[in-house]
Amino acid sequence: MPRITLGYPSSRAIFEENAVRDDEIFQLAISDLSLNDDILQSEKITHSVKLIEPNNPFQAVQEACELMNQGILALVTSTGCAAASALQSLTDAMHIPHLFIQRNGEGAPRTACQLNPSPDGESYTLAARPPVRISDVLLTLVSELHWQKFIIFYESDYDIRGLQAFMDQASRLGLDVSLQRVDRNVSRVFTDLFNTMRTEELNRYRDTLRRAVLLMSPRGAQVFIHQAVETNLASKDSHWVFANEEVSDADIMELVHSSLGRMTIIRQIFPLWRDTNVRCMRNNHRISSLLCDPQEGYLQSLEVSNLYLYDSVLMLANAFYRKLEDRKWHSMASLNCMRKSTKPWNGGWSMLDTIQKGRISGLTGLMDFRAEGSNSHVQFEILGTSYSETFGKDVKRLASWDSTRGLNGSLKENRIESGMQGVTLKIVTLLEEPFVMVAENILGQPKRYKGFSIDVLDALAKILGFKYDIYQVGDGKYGSVLPNGSWNGMIGELIGKRADLAVSAITITPERESVVDFSKRYLDYSVGVLMRKSEEKINIFSLLAPFDLAVWACIAAAIPVVGIMIFLLRRIQAMRCQNNTGGHPPPSVSTSLQSAIWIVYGAFVQQGSDSILGSVALRIVMGSWWLFTLIVCSSYTANLAAYLTVSRMDNAVRSFQDLSKQVDLVYGTVRDSAVYEYFRAKGTNPLEQDNTFAELWKIINKNNGFEHSVSNPSEGIKKVHHRGESQRNVCKNNKKEVKIQKDFG
Repeated sequence: MPRITLGYPSSRAIFEENAVRDDEIFQLAISDLSLNDDILQSEKITHSVKLIEPNNPFQAVQEACELMNQGILALVTSTGCAAASALQSLTDAMHIPHLFIQRNGEGAPRTACQLNPSPDGESYTLAARPPVRISDVLLTLVSELHWQKFIIFYESDYDIRGLQAFMDQASRLGLDVSLQRVDRNVSRVFTDLFNTMRTEELNRYRDTLRRAVLLMSPRGAQVFIHQAVETNLASKDSHWVFANEEVSDADIMELVHSSLGRMTIIRQIFPLWRDTNVRCMRNNHRISSLLCDPQEGYLQSLEVSNLYLYDSVLMLANAFYRKLEDRKWHSMASLNCMRKSTKPWNGGWSMLDTIQKGRISGLTGLMDFRAEGSNSHVQFEILGTSYSETFGKDVKRLASWDSTRGLNGSLKENRIESGMQGVTLKIVTLLEEPFVMVAENILGQPKRYKGFSIDVLDALAKILGFKYDIYQVGDGKYGSVLPNGSWNGMIGELIGKRADLAVSAITITPERESVVDFSKRYLDYSVGVLMRKSEEKINIFSLLAPFDLAVWACIAAAIPVVGIMIFLLRRIQAMRCQNNTGGHPPPSVSTSLQSAIWIVYGAFVQQGSDSILGSVALRIVMGSWWLFTLIVCSSYTANLAAYLTVSRMDNAVRSFQDLSKQVDLVYGTVRDSAVYEYFRAKGTNPLEQDNTFAELWKIINKNNGFEHSVSNPSEGIKKVHHRGESQRNVCKNNKKEVKIQKDFG
């Protein structure tokens, strides 16, 4: 019986001996809290763990009394209903807050514990695991499927009292529901059927099995379905509904492989943890804990009760921290529950109230105890296959169900080969060229549409044989989740069942894919930046741009200098010729300075000259000048071509980093689009090392996105092209996806 002391404050726990992972998870949660200064600051938790035999309420009370004698602030237990009921009576009498996590028995579906009502109406027991809602999900499912007659098979370990509310509601709805208990020896059940029933009765029983609900463990359901197939009592028209909070992916594949017909599976799921605060950072380093870095394989190996146990420790730590922060800390209760004179802990109600007012986000999502002393947040996933004569069927997510919004999705089976013929679908769309555009309309007739997506829709309608009525979404949005959890845009139309199908250039995102089904994408573009083309400025001095002013000055100075040199050399040559010819220079040779400069300039502009270079010195000077002229002219031509090309390609923004660093251009995107949500997620994430997206988000979300962002891409393009305004950049998502959801409910 381990007892580990880490410091102050103190929490106590009681687990059953067969729950091998509870002690491990409890201590792991305590260890993770020591890494997380944001939850408990510098304080540590002292905890003691007691192990009891399963379904032994006497031992549970005995161990709880020993823990209270040691000193206690709160009690965490993970037991069955019998021990929980006894511990509830004890903690109510001693005023000790009690966080209770109900365990499943032998893999069978869980039923709610029938705890005793508190004598004074003040219950100190808080149910960390939400109330059992399997019956509510089943009732929604059979209503959506329009089942009027079906049978429920349940294992001997299942407490049939959990179906009482379901049977009462089914009776009020006029449903014909049969119940049948299944013993551990499943093969014996089917053997007895063939031994006791005549052929006519077996045929009627086979018809009853076409709609069956299984409240069993995954292994029991697999064996049951296998026996039904082997005895030819199941057919391709059978529809099996398997409901259990704890079903692994491996269990699902085994069930689907063994079933014949259609299979629907109901299981509890937890939203993906998204760490959006600083609780996972310590001293500028990311800490590694189960909450901050949930290991996928490790989490899948845990039971649902283990996850709620981890979050219960976080909830207690949160309450302890708020007590310390408010300076309303009470001394630990050291109680002797064996004495009749022992008085309840006077700080119990205050501690309980602090726990009930708290709220955390953990491995199971949101947890609080504001709904009648229990955690009400629960979400189910409904998976299913299509009708098939084969065993290798694909499993897909059909819908989800949560305690706030109920069913989200459609559970109806759509048989394409026959069910689509003559059906008229309501289709919602949103205009965006060239995918969906308004065609030429005739006055008094409905709008007609054209475009790439409309061509795809027409092809589908021709192949499947359906008709459609199309309309534009009222708010002009693709669809994003609102603060209250609902959706706007086309996604909202589908979820609200105002439309059966949506066709437009919509981006597939994980958030959207969790509430609607998408087709396979057939067109994929990346995210780009749309900018207004800069106006070309005409400058008469642009021809001087290839060379610097100093180069032009040197060239200008070189012409007269070389000209003077030519002038002097020609005068010397002329004087020599005059002495040789008796004082008369040759008439064809000009010795003036003007003529010398003209010769130099003519050579520079590659026009040549009619001069006669008689002396070697003149030839050396002119040859050097011609070589200089060739180099200068070639360099100028190359630089001029490069300058004109670069001036046309000159763009100060070539990446998001460039966009965030400049201040001259304002920019935005389409509000409530996938790109808008992308920038929101990246820009508000404190763990993002690059602050580029944070800077971009400040501008994009200025005035809640109404100052710089736009409502649709067309408005953004017009805003970019509009003259007179400051130049704007509009980040536009060019990833075009067509989403098709068939929803006939």
